[in-house]
Amino acid sequence: MTPRASSIHSERLASGVRLATETMSDVRSVAIGFWVGTGSRDEPEPLAGASHFLEHLLFKGTLARSVASIAESLDEVGGDCNAFTTKEYTAFYVRLLSEHLHLGLDILGDIMEDPALSEHDVEAERTVILDEILMHADEPADLVGETAMAALFPNHPLGRDTLGTQESVREISAADIRRFFEEHYRPGNMVVSVAGDCRHEEIAAALQGRFAARPGGTAPSRLPAGPDVTPLVVVRRPTEQAHLVLSMRSASRFDEARWPLAVLNVVLGGGLSSRLFQKVREQRGLAYSIWSERTGFFDAGCTTVSVGTAPEHAGEVLRIVTGEIEDLASQGVTLRELDVAKGNLRSETLLSCEDSGARMSRLGTSVLLYGVAWTIDEVLAHIDAVDVDAVSEVAQALAVAPRTLAAVGPFDADAFDGAALGLAGRAA
Repeated sequence: MTPRASSIHSERLASGVRLATETMSDVRSVAIGFWVGTGSRDEPEPLAGASHFLEHLLFKGTLARSVASIAESLDEVGGDCNAFTTKEYTAFYVRLLSEHLHLGLDILGDIMEDPALSEHDVEAERTVILDEILMHADEPADLVGETAMAALFPNHPLGRDTLGTQESVREISAADIRRFFEEHYRPGNMVVSVAGDCRHEEIAAALQGRFAARPGGTAPSRLPAGPDVTPLVVVRRPTEQAHLVLSMRSASRFDEARWPLAVLNVVLGGGLSSRLFQKVREQRGLAYSIWSERTGFFDAGCTTVSVGTAPEHAGEVLRIVTGEIEDLASQGVTLRELDVAKGNLRSETLLSCEDSGARMSRLGTSVLLYGVAWTIDEVLAHIDAVDVDAVSEVAQALAVAPRTLAAVGPFDADAFDGAALGLAGRAA
């Protein structure tokens, strides 16, 4: 079975903006995304958090529209809008009925061309973001994730929280924000993706005159992370539960190993039938939830295992996790595990086709990050091509990759046996 008929078109407009559209014949809505190829890793240290700051500020109004008028215009047509920041890009999007397509394009176009970025709004959002940083610090599950990335990519922007630090957020000025916007939010560093009840030619025509006053722009240059990691970081907190993240360096976004690594991730901890969920949760009842996930960046990647467990069970859980990683490296996966994992990825990919917002997001990230508009069939072909040998190869690489453990809970660093967990000797 294949997804319902769709039509994908992409082109670079005269302004430099890359446009990608996907027509869905069976919906009456449209999702529009404006994607900027700059994220938190592209910020100089004094401006850490600038991308996230802009995420907050752009919907606060433009030279032509107040924040209230933007909200009222979208509410009137039942539309919604949002934005998010990652380490390598920032996205702004709206979803509304297709009859209001041009309203969505106008609002997003305005905030990307002429945001107000007023002193008043910067000061108001500064307080909000500082509260957000404190909120994340108070949440152990968030804190351990941020600590894990800092340990895996020490002294590198990939290891920095996308929110920035309290110090950097306090010091960033409205002029700093404006300069960062003017440098990075230009058409040559942007993608517009649209999915739903739409026509490519109509959208291209509507965008054709955009950004004429702000030409140029390129993707930011990036310094790769060094090989060193911080093997163990423990944050002592009087929590009832131990929050643990075991992290390993793995394939980058462009590495062909990402396909078998995706399969391996499902086998390890990416589903209800995964080895870790079955052994830790179902068989031994040592945790409510445990999962693994992989992330590919421009020039690096990571695979992580996250779990919350009673402090007295932390050692046992970690022994199971490292044991399964070693077993996958030495024994590989079974044919049944391979089939289940590939079926899971295939279904996940196809189910995403049911929603215009998901298709818009898939299209936008594909063009922004890879420079091409991947079709569903192309993605499925890569998944189908993965075999047992390919999974075994990436499992062996993962087992010897630089590894770190981040822990938040009522214990000190000496509570963990770094050698037994494979942490010792992995940092230069």
